[in-house]
Amino acid sequence: MRGARFRFTSEAMTQVSTVLSAMPWMDRQGRLSVFRLAVFLILLAPAADLLFFLFFGPVFPEPYELAIHESGDWAVRFLVLSLAITPARRIFSWNKLIGVRRMIGVSVLFYVLLHLVLYVASEHWSLPKVVSEIALRFYLTIGFVALLGLAALGITSFDRMIRRLGRRWNQLHMLVYPIAGLALWHYFLQSKSDVSSAVLMAGLFALLMLYRIAVRLKLPLASPLVLAGCAAGGAAAAAGIEFAWYALATGIPAKLVFLANFDVQYELRPAVWVGIAGLSVAVIRMLQMLLPMVRSKLKAA
Repeated sequence: MRGARFRFTSEAMTQVSTVLSAMPWMDRQGRLSVFRLAVFLILLAPAADLLFFLFFGPVFPEPYELAIHESGDWAVRFLVLSLAITPARRIFSWNKLIGVRRMIGVSVLFYVLLHLVLYVASEHWSLPKVVSEIALRFYLTIGFVALLGLAALGITSFDRMIRRLGRRWNQLHMLVYPIAGLALWHYFLQSKSDVSSAVLMAGLFALLMLYRIAVRLKLPLASPLVLAGCAAGGAAAAAGIEFAWYALATGIPAKLVFLANFDVQYELRPAVWVGIAGLSVAVIRMLQMLLPMVRSKLKAA
């Protein structure tokens, strides 16, 4: 009897250990990773703040509207962040980033699902109405297609599915780029007249795609000069996207919006912020390259 109890306890402890080792804040060796834990808490913080505000904050006539937009905003932000992991690893030779790429990708799916649940709640949990709205409203259709794509990527993002799919896994996860395009399109359409945040995210997405194009062209991505060129290209893409949106989708003079990119006296336009982000990466990489030289000179002195 005592032996059976010991075996039961041992098996239970083994199962608990297996579950704990699978937690996102644990590394491959089953040890606590401070870096992964910090990333996990950062990813969780917006949802915690959003839900706390929703349930314990001030009462509004449309209580779910702000939460719906906030959850969608964070989904797009974390989607862009997930796409930044591979270029950042290549640029700064920081291999530890790969360990949090899956976590960030799964968080995107979490925020998209939260976005959908909050929308259903705003419609008083009437599923027939939600289905009809998604079918009839173009921007909702696009968003739902992006959600289905993210769900497919999320379901297949675990080790067992990676082994089962083999080479097809890489082909499937290449869909993240058109899915990101759909998500950004949905972001633009629901933003209506003020698309500053959408332009910023689209510009950063363009910058990240330029990094990937540079790798395909076999350019030295870690070169500050290449990074500066990508920064200029990303800023130009953001300005072009903003101009095209205002020219085609609104009655606001697109030329005036475009010229505002060159007037930084009052505010910085999204294209300028994209350029600053890209140039910051180039400067940090340059400092990273110069630091060993400075250290060696200081030692020699």
